Amino acid sequence: MYSIILATASKYLLLLLQMFSLFLLFRGHNEPGGGFVGGLVAASAYALYFIANGISEAEKLLKIDPFYLIATGLMIAVSSILPSLLVGLDVMKAIWIDTGIPFLGKAGTPLVFDIGVYFLVLGITLKIMFSLAEEDRQ
Repeated sequence: MYSIILATASKYLLLLLQMFSLFLLFRGHNEPGGGFVGGLVAASAYALYFIANGISEAEKLLKIDPFYLIATGLMIAVSSILPSLLVGLDVMKAIWIDTGIPFLGKAGTPLVFDIGVYFLVLGITLKIMFSLAEEDRQ
């Protein structure tokens, strides 16, 4: 059942939930949060948009196949081990750089890993959601 109120609200909530997911992502390497929780919040934003506007509108809004999000997330997460290997440290040993940006603080390989996990969780969740919606459509 289509609701114009939910459809209108979902457009604004999508942006707010995506901003909140990025907040959780960037605060996660210092405090609770991170890539997993941020990815789930971003996926829930698309789920809300899907419920309000339908699967075809949600797929058009995303503009990319979730498989590419999964592949990108895996590549970013795996690339986070390379800096420690290149300087001769143990695998996944954190390397930090002070960015001078107040809200970001120190950035390093854990943040890169979290960004990879963020895209991975977002892609997997959207792929499951779109697959289930396609089965329901048939």
